[in-house]
Amino acid sequence: MAVCMETTQDGALATVVLENAGKFNAMSRSMWRELRVVFSAAAQQPGLRCIVVKGADGHFCAGGDIAEYPAFRFDPHTLQAFHEDDVWGALQAMLDCDVPLLAQIEGNCMGAGLEIASCCDLRWASTNARFGAPIAKLGFPMAPREAALVAGAVGHTTARAMLLAAAVLDAQHMLHTGFLTGLCAPTEIAAHCSAQALSITMLAPQAARMNKQTLRALNRAAEPMDSAGAAPDLIAIDLNSAACYDYADSPEHREGIAAFLAKRPPVF
Repeated sequence: MAVCMETTQDGALATVVLENAGKFNAMSRSMWRELRVVFSAAAQQPGLRCIVVKGADGHFCAGGDIAEYPAFRFDPHTLQAFHEDDVWGALQAMLDCDVPLLAQIEGNCMGAGLEIASCCDLRWASTNARFGAPIAKLGFPMAPREAALVAGAVGHTTARAMLLAAAVLDAQHMLHTGFLTGLCAPTEIAAHCSAQALSITMLAPQAARMNKQTLRALNRAAEPMDSAGAAPDLIAIDLNSAACYDYADSPEHREGIAAFLAKRPPVF
């Protein structure tokens, strides 16, 4: 079981693979920790322009590795450490990553897989993918921050169906909710996501990172105020600040405009 990242020779595109053979890539505690390390490292790679997140062997991720649960779930302190340190530490590292994230979703996308996919910017799925979080059958709720993340991505109505009725939904349904960017035939999903990721690497990387920072700030602006009376990201990123326009004289900005006027492809 492992979470691995492979980067292209030019360093522009990376692929993160979730792998837990025989368990549809269910996330173990060690995999959650590896996921955090992988994305913390990715954030420090300035040349990286897109990351594809996928599972091995035709499945995205079937949830948590339940075989490990008796070792820590029955004590409040170890349970809290699992969710707040292992799981949320990894999800937060993904959310903090300014590189565009593309989820390539095949087969099972349940529980932990749904949470990981919710951190991605673009979500393409094969038509045979299945989505849910049927943990009500296991006797426990989704941790609050994880539930907020999922509800924000799939919508509150769908989240309630998943968590309260243990609904497992097909890819067409999730496309209609707006959770998915699009669908592909199972035989075409890998090629499509590779092409989509490659096209993203040809776009302006500085603009992509700034857009992710702005979208993150807008998303957190809707969250409850902190003890100081301000939404967390709006402390660090003032959406009305003149600093938002510091890119004006950047080479990337100049190249994009110049290429359009010259009727040639831009080189970023």
